[in-house]
Amino acid sequence: MTIKRMGINGEGVGYFKRQVVFVPGALPGEEVVVEAVKVHPKFTEGRIKKIRKKSEHRIAPPCPVYDQCGGCQLQHVTYSQQLAAKRDILIQSLERYTKIPVETLDIRETIGMDDPWHYRNKSQFQVGQQDGMVIAGLYSLNSHKLIDIPDCIVQQPALNEVLNKVKLILQDFHIPIYDEKKNKGVVKTIVTRVGIATGDIQVVIVTATHELPKKELIAEEIQKRLPNVKSIIHNINPKKTSLIFGDKSLPLAGSETIEERLGEHKYSLSARAFFQLNPEQTVKLYNEVKKAAQLTGKEKVVDAYCGSGTIGLWIGEGAAEIRGMDVIEESIKDARENAKALKIKAVYEVGTAEQWLPKWLKEGWKPDVVIVDPPRTGCDQKLLDTIKKVKPERFVYVSCNPSTLAKDINQLSHFYNIDYIQPVDMFPQTAHVESCALLVRKDQ
Repeated sequence: MTIKRMGINGEGVGYFKRQVVFVPGALPGEEVVVEAVKVHPKFTEGRIKKIRKKSEHRIAPPCPVYDQCGGCQLQHVTYSQQLAAKRDILIQSLERYTKIPVETLDIRETIGMDDPWHYRNKSQFQVGQQDGMVIAGLYSLNSHKLIDIPDCIVQQPALNEVLNKVKLILQDFHIPIYDEKKNKGVVKTIVTRVGIATGDIQVVIVTATHELPKKELIAEEIQKRLPNVKSIIHNINPKKTSLIFGDKSLPLAGSETIEERLGEHKYSLSARAFFQLNPEQTVKLYNEVKKAAQLTGKEKVVDAYCGSGTIGLWIGEGAAEIRGMDVIEESIKDARENAKALKIKAVYEVGTAEQWLPKWLKEGWKPDVVIVDPPRTGCDQKLLDTIKKVKPERFVYVSCNPSTLAKDINQLSHFYNIDYIQPVDMFPQTAHVESCALLVRKDQ
């Protein structure tokens, strides 16, 4: 079969007897012999047996575990073509989930990176054991086979060094590693984060138990072997869940936060606080938000799903007032500290936008601009209903999932015109597409 396009997960999409076939690793324009792996009523999952005609954009992936790990999907594609494919994935989502003629929309070229490697400032690696040794990495695609990744080429090199040394410390102290099948053991995950501008590093050890054996010795040894580690946290997550963090975090050594800088802005980051994973591209994305918001100093701005306040505070100098909200209490604490440090007039509350917006409206406070940066599931339905009632002049949607962006835009299209959508490549070598969409209220 011939591959027609790239799917939302980076797989090749072709047709066999009019049925859709998804083929990981295949590229548009390639002629491939495919083996059916799983046949569903409406589509088939396939695997490449042979490439008869190769794409000019195909390259050899540099990562030795690329075909096993599942963390990246596009290392076999030239970078310029990755950027083109991401714009196309966005267009496909709009065609599928909206009734808006896509040819009438201003969908811009994807903003890429000069060097699309070693960019991630955070790693969340599951911990396991192999031949008596402590390993850490990611589960292989669609399985629970843990792939050891001692040197991830999309992560900051400092994080690889920290991870390898923390693994050795756990090994040296004979700390029991959690076994998911037996539901026994202690350490589940090692989370590391680096402030790229500051060099500060945070290590979070996530356990299935309330106690971490020899925790003082572990913290002492981490500080001795890794002087850049400024914060060591013990997070407790006894639940069998795909979520990394549990609700309880206990400081083991150093401060509870590390500092990061973007441009002139400083941010304090606690263990569970959301912060973009690619600081270089984050600056580009936030500048796109600033352009879209078009602030003149008079506007009241809402920053929904605000995390530690990064987006609102980035554009905050141009606003009369910023108000933000998030359901994670630690993030709001960080946001308040960050606003104070930047001397920006801002109000941050724990909760959802659909809770706070109607309340503020009743008090006579109405936003001119609403900025959202929701999770992959998109905006909550109650928030979209609230936006339809509040009708801010401009609605700036920062999205990490083209499908939910398109679905949400479709709901708002009766009230708003889509001015433009700007894709930004936050995660080179993966199929993820971040974008900034500007919606402008239609004349009432």
